[in-house]
Amino acid sequence: MPVELKSPPTVAGVPEAFVPDQSRGERRTSFDVADFPVPNGREEEWRFTPVDRLQTLFHPAPSDVAGLKTDIQVPAGIKVSEVPAGDERLGRVLRPADRASAAAWASFRDAYVLRIPQGREFGEAARLTVRGTDQARINGHLVIDAGAHSTATVLLSHQGSARCATNVEVNVGDGAHLTLVTVQEWDDDTTHLAQHDLLVGRDATVKHIAITLGGDIVRVCTNVRYAGPGGSAECLGVYFTDAGQHQEHRLFVDHEAPHCVSNVEYRGALRGDTAHSVWVGDVLIRAAAEGTDTYELNRNLVLTEGARADSVPNLEIETGQIVGAGHAAATGRFDDEQLFYLMARGIPQREARRLVVHGFFADIINRIGVTDTQARLMEVIDRELADSVDAAFEAGA
Repeated sequence: MPVELKSPPTVAGVPEAFVPDQSRGERRTSFDVADFPVPNGREEEWRFTPVDRLQTLFHPAPSDVAGLKTDIQVPAGIKVSEVPAGDERLGRVLRPADRASAAAWASFRDAYVLRIPQGREFGEAARLTVRGTDQARINGHLVIDAGAHSTATVLLSHQGSARCATNVEVNVGDGAHLTLVTVQEWDDDTTHLAQHDLLVGRDATVKHIAITLGGDIVRVCTNVRYAGPGGSAECLGVYFTDAGQHQEHRLFVDHEAPHCVSNVEYRGALRGDTAHSVWVGDVLIRAAAEGTDTYELNRNLVLTEGARADSVPNLEIETGQIVGAGHAAATGRFDDEQLFYLMARGIPQREARRLVVHGFFADIINRIGVTDTQARLMEVIDRELADSVDAAFEAGA
């Protein structure tokens, strides 16, 4: 049954200076770097980010080809092409929404276009791995074009040391089913700014999963639009923020077509002094988007003192003729009831803490659908947890 809104939603309990002064859908997009001033940290979209440590990525600069290696493994039938800047297949879905994205667009030399043929179903995932060395400057651009009624999974992994600015544009054809997993396993000296734009076709389904487990500063901005009615988008994320790290995930789901669905769920754990995570979820339901069903959730688990999690869900609703719209966010420590349940069954407290956090992450990791990748990521998380939970236990947290 449609939800009738008797009055527009308001922002309560938020300092006036932090309330956006314009609709999320009205923010500027442009391919021209000059259209975006260099951020100073006072802008709404940059107010959480340590912009003083990102200055080099705000200006166009050539890639360090010698410090970059890309490995590509795709199933037979999926075509990958390397094309120059200016190719007509680029820039159809994505338009840069901030200066870093525009600088990456102005600087990349070659892009990869991954084409999934229409009507084909692929059980094996396509894998692209980007590796940097010695903080190499990387300007990446990737296009994923999923043909109508196709089914496929793409794994995009980042490793090594780099100063990386990338754009990813994804076109999901009518009736197609696409899963895109992006994994950030960078070394501790890496900065990575990324914009992912997804266009979901009529009756199509896309699952976007962001896994961030490394890097000094990582900021991934994901934007979802719908090309026709009946589209469905699921945006999931996991992040483990260590001492001194800044990990930021921003999402914008723009519901303009009617009868579309979006579900956003991100979970993070933080440990150590000055560990900082940021999650911002913006959902816009335009007047024409009747029958929309949307929900967004962010949960953060603080493992030690000195860590900070910022969580900002936002809903803009221009029609009351929707199925549902909601959001929730929570930040806290271990669930005492879960710990009691496990310890009452003879599990030592230290091991019980690890099991609680393991389950907190596994719920999303297991939705990737690629068994070997799920197992490897859980091994990395378990290694992090061994140190984190032990530190929390010793500190009496």
